[in-house]
Amino acid sequence: MLLTRRPRRNRKTASIRDLIRETHLHPSDLVAPLFVVEGKGEQQKIEGLPDVYRFSLDLLRKHTQILFDLGVRAVDLFTKVDDSTKDSIGKEASRKGNLLQRAIETIKNDLPEMCVMCDVALDPFTDHGHDGVFIDDEVKNDETLERLAQMSLLAAEAGVDIVAPSDMMDGRVGFIRQALDASGFTQVGICSYTAKYASSLYGPFRQAVGSGLKKGDKRSYQMDPANVREAMLEAALDEAEGADMLMVKPALPYLDVLTKIRAKTNLPLAAYHVSGEYAMVKAAAEKGWIDGDAVMMESHLSIKRAGADMIFSYATEELAKKLST
Repeated sequence: MLLTRRPRRNRKTASIRDLIRETHLHPSDLVAPLFVVEGKGEQQKIEGLPDVYRFSLDLLRKHTQILFDLGVRAVDLFTKVDDSTKDSIGKEASRKGNLLQRAIETIKNDLPEMCVMCDVALDPFTDHGHDGVFIDDEVKNDETLERLAQMSLLAAEAGVDIVAPSDMMDGRVGFIRQALDASGFTQVGICSYTAKYASSLYGPFRQAVGSGLKKGDKRSYQMDPANVREAMLEAALDEAEGADMLMVKPALPYLDVLTKIRAKTNLPLAAYHVSGEYAMVKAAAEKGWIDGDAVMMESHLSIKRAGADMIFSYATEELAKKLST
């Protein structure tokens, strides 16, 4: 049999495979979510997120330097605050001098070259666990926008490079953009959680920030996992409102959404490899069922291949170590 085409010729050696590889993953493609707590010398384990910790500010600066030395150039900050500071409208989120504001200042003062992002949503600060102001058994959209804008302004004052609203309220990108611009923070970017699905994969994260739901669910504002056209609408709206970057969350179950949005926008596109995705790999590896390192690398490479310019990932440090060698 005479074969005129033999694709295996391009796979026969490692050097050839490296030469023609279509997708590349670098430490600078990764964004490290970091959890912050009050105190000193605190490095707290997080149930459900092996090898991920909450750091007090003194250790946060050391850990951020480690990431920077590995080639990681962006972090995304989340806080776990004491329950005594929480209420139904998330006032702590917009209190000047709060933990999030101090965490931003800590990193930007010590390592100004690091891109600092911060989560903008109320769930770590509310006593009910919802991402917005919760009144009469309903998450109030427009009342929440006011609190998110205040939160974004505090972050901007602290030196944040990019705010990342993850709340999924209607109109929040435009509202935050207007508030930032009116206060002179025209250079602060917005990375919008454009297509944040009402996923079952957020459990370990909610443990990490202490935002377990006390009532209701989030399906009235987070997206139905069955829908993709809705994600396209959200992307178009966020871009029109002034978003600088768009995000799909979670990542692996929604690679089709990622690819479709990639085809429609020229904005930088992010995907979030969420806590449940990370935890499943770690748990299966602990059982010896999979090669955890290989699966983690393959998962992130597939996210990049599907169209992501950057990946928010709890595996950032371990991946950066492998990619740097």
